[in-house]
Amino acid sequence: MQGPQIEALIRHIAGLDRDDLVVFLRKLDVDFTIDFTNEFLDSVSVERLRHIVLAAALRAKEPACDG
Repeated sequence: MQGPQIEALIRHIAGLDRDDLVVFLRKLDVDFTIDFTNEFLDSVSVERLRHIVLAAALRAKEPACDG
């Protein structure tokens, strides 16, 4: 992933609300297990959730980003 793609991904994630962040996280195509419970995802701050989603998206095979 190139710099502009990362920046677009960051902007996209920054614009998502909690529900959309969880959906985005659940739809990522990754080669590792994402096993966060809904209770955990509901308990973390939106900012922390954004960090989790970004970290997973950067490791994803093809992160879905509308730009």
